[in-house]
Amino acid sequence: MEEMEEELKCPVCGSFYREPIILPCSHNLCQACARNILVQTPDSESPQSRRASGSAVSDYDYLDLDKMSLYSEADSGYGSYGGFASAPTTPCQKSPNGVRVFPPAAPPPPAALAPPPPPPRNACLTCPQCHRSLVLDERGLRGFPRNRLLEGVIDRYQQGRAAALRCQLCEKAPKEAAVMCEQCDVFYCEPCRLRCHPPRGPLAKHRLVPPAQGRVSRRLSPRKISTCTDHELENHSMYCVQCKSPVCYQCLEEGKHSSHEVKALGAMWKLHKSQLSQALNGLSDRAKEAKEFLVQLRNMVQQIQENSVEFEACLVAQCDALIDALNRRKAQLLSRVNKEHEHKLKVVRDQISHCTVKLRQTTGLMEYCLEVIKENDPSGFLQISDALIRRVHLTEDQWGKGTLTPRMTTDFDLNLDNGPLLQSIHQLDFVQMKVSSPVPAPPILQLEECCTHNNSATLSWKQPPLSTVQVEGYILELDDGNGGQFREVYVGKETMCTVDGLHFNSTYSARVKAFNKTGVSPYSKTLVLQTSEVAWFSFDPASAHADIIFSNDNLTVTCNSYDDRVVLGKTGFSKGLHYWELSIDRYDNHPDPAFGVARIDVLKDAMLGKDDKAWAMYVDNNRSWFMHNNSHTNRTEGGITKGATVGVLLDLTRRTLTFSINEDQQGPVAFENLEGLFFPAVSLNRNVQVTLHTGLPVPEFYASRSAMQ
Repeated sequence: MEEMEEELKCPVCGSFYREPIILPCSHNLCQACARNILVQTPDSESPQSRRASGSAVSDYDYLDLDKMSLYSEADSGYGSYGGFASAPTTPCQKSPNGVRVFPPAAPPPPAALAPPPPPPRNACLTCPQCHRSLVLDERGLRGFPRNRLLEGVIDRYQQGRAAALRCQLCEKAPKEAAVMCEQCDVFYCEPCRLRCHPPRGPLAKHRLVPPAQGRVSRRLSPRKISTCTDHELENHSMYCVQCKSPVCYQCLEEGKHSSHEVKALGAMWKLHKSQLSQALNGLSDRAKEAKEFLVQLRNMVQQIQENSVEFEACLVAQCDALIDALNRRKAQLLSRVNKEHEHKLKVVRDQISHCTVKLRQTTGLMEYCLEVIKENDPSGFLQISDALIRRVHLTEDQWGKGTLTPRMTTDFDLNLDNGPLLQSIHQLDFVQMKVSSPVPAPPILQLEECCTHNNSATLSWKQPPLSTVQVEGYILELDDGNGGQFREVYVGKETMCTVDGLHFNSTYSARVKAFNKTGVSPYSKTLVLQTSEVAWFSFDPASAHADIIFSNDNLTVTCNSYDDRVVLGKTGFSKGLHYWELSIDRYDNHPDPAFGVARIDVLKDAMLGKDDKAWAMYVDNNRSWFMHNNSHTNRTEGGITKGATVGVLLDLTRRTLTFSINEDQQGPVAFENLEGLFFPAVSLNRNVQVTLHTGLPVPEFYASRSAMQ
């Protein structure tokens, strides 16, 4: 019932209707409120005068009447000056719907005793709800029918409320009623009773009762029968179909309804009740749907709140994961910087040590030569002068090209490429879940263009011929060559990729997928690739010392320096069994060339094995030694001459390194527990020239020993 309360309140005063009248526009007003908003129209502007002059009154005329209402320029509210003894001197009051009403200059007398004032001449009334202008005839407000049905609904509604009865004359917050006047039919609080219902004068004969008793007497009092507005003594008995209003018998006899179609009031009452009930059924269904919709909206509010909390937690977790990944990468990069720092210091310190020893030797030779020059024995001087001159020239040559050049720069040749990451961070944004285009189709591997060479694999692919979906890039994945998990080896827009650094004699599985803004395609068919069983490679000029001389397609090397210089092979090994040989093309003055394996950053201007980045065997014409980190071990008889062959066997399955001379194993297993990436390596001077032979099978001595094990 509380939702109905707004239907029972006057749009002007905002209180429950009191003596409501029905306007021609079907809206209701309190009779007192209607009297307050009457506006007087000058004779020249009245519709009557227009009729008298023969002009028709149209809807636009009624709209023009609206302009004659008394408006407040500040708030466009309605005012009234008709029906008052004098102009209002107090500020106007504003009702809940925005209509402003000027209060009377003096408190009005009780409704029962105050005779209605005559309407102003040529008065009109503007409905505060639809703003339609209505012209009053000579009967004034009495020409509008009384809405007794609405009064009955209001009475039942007020009787059903548990709240205490309130005064009906309080202007703002109604106080609790103290009495009710049976003749005035009004509830009064004590201040309003003293002000509006004095105990003397004509009102002294009225009977005042307690509010509860007044409610009962009001409920038991007979309901007044609605009478005709044109014939006040006649009750409504028929219904005019054309005018859609109840009429009395006298209206049919002599009034304007005499020629209209009429029907029995009771029959039309039942018919309209039935029509209203049917309309209410449809409205009830809509109201039920609205209630269900409101429940859905309230559930959506709860769901939005829950989803917001969940999404915020997910966003925080994703950002934290990015920060953690960045911190881990930061630690890795700092580790690389520290390694570079240690490497630079070690290289410079080794060069300082090397130059210090050489300078000490040179200084000693110079001092010795000066002392020899001081001797006055010509024959003795001539016996050693040639040798001293050669030593001086040789020493001078040793200080020649590259010796007095720092092996390492002080600058760190590292530049952090953070541009793409910063751009990605700036572009980090939410992606709408709505799919605007389909994901790409799986790419097709072009088998005729896919191949392997040594430990490299080249793969090529394309999109299906009939595919029209936009592709932004591709992701190429390879396993570990041992049936393990796939890993990404290429991400980009190209449709061909060569992957280097694979294991020899290994079987790899490759697959590719496409992606765009919508998502990632399924994988292509898996392609199986077999790398070479044996390694074919040559020496690498890019990483070799500047004194190394290359020939024979980089398979033959020598040196133009008397000092040992290092050269590496082009291919590195981290898995499998590998064997290569070096034939001695030239061997003069019994030098000590060294053969073995090394890291990519091994010292290039010292004998192989002097630092901890190389594992080698150095050999002269009589014997050999194994050397790592300047530690000499396992002296073995048997040397090399011109035409000899030195074999190097790297077994990363057993993690060992073994040497041979002329197909016979030289000494025991040279090194064990090898792990990582190793490059074939040789150190030699100008007295030695060697040629590299690769792609060779494992020698018999090692194959038979492996079979026995």
